[in-house]
Amino acid sequence: MKRQSCFMVLGAGLVAWLVAGAGSCAWAQSGAQVLGPQQVVINGVVPDEATRAQVVARLREIYGADRVVDQLTLGPVVAPPQWSQHLQKVLAPSLKQVSRGQLKVEGNTIDLTGDVSNEATRQQITSDMASALNPTYTVRNGLRVAAQEQALLDKTLANRIVEFEPGSAVLRPQGLGLLDDMSRTLAAMKDKRVLITGHTDAQGGRASNIALSQARADAVRSYLVSKGFAADHISTVGAGPDRPVASNASDEGRARNRRIEFQIVQ
Repeated sequence: MKRQSCFMVLGAGLVAWLVAGAGSCAWAQSGAQVLGPQQVVINGVVPDEATRAQVVARLREIYGADRVVDQLTLGPVVAPPQWSQHLQKVLAPSLKQVSRGQLKVEGNTIDLTGDVSNEATRQQITSDMASALNPTYTVRNGLRVAAQEQALLDKTLANRIVEFEPGSAVLRPQGLGLLDDMSRTLAAMKDKRVLITGHTDAQGGRASNIALSQARADAVRSYLVSKGFAADHISTVGAGPDRPVASNASDEGRARNRRIEFQIVQ
């Protein structure tokens, strides 16, 4: 069985050596090496020299030629259609906002981890990446916000989704339970201001989805205010379908896109 094309980009800190098994790519953290500030290592297997040259050139354009360490190798791997072109979209200047990061591209699955300064940046980087690719690609957001308060909100949310009745802003019991957890976390942040953003999938008209996402964000705000959080410390916005975190081509992807986000803004 031929392996999928894959490579890894690492930020400052660690070099990881490729250990590839049939049909997959994995990395072992042996042979660690300390790197200089903002230095980037590219490690993995690509199908041909042209792809290798394009990847290296793109990263040198973003980070500077003296900061890119090329450890790519060529191998008998199978790349998805137009893989090289899609890599150019993945390797965007926005990656410079990620510190202590790792970008792993395995076939048409993309994993991005590392630290960013705020929740808006965390969502925007992977949203822009997903929007630039076709629906066969999956972008998995493993970025984390360095700020302690934002980390607490993210931990409380824990990849759960605030649930509403279909097509409405009426909270389901599961959604109320999640917001009860969130209200306890926010109680320790009385001096902070929070932005609540509603999102929808791409089904239906954009205008109606914008309105629905705003109504849902407002419903969340009202519930948190009823639990004692100061009304003037919560603002809301409805983003509708404009910031997807997954493909809208599948039920799973649409479910992930229908979400409420909580962001510390002060």
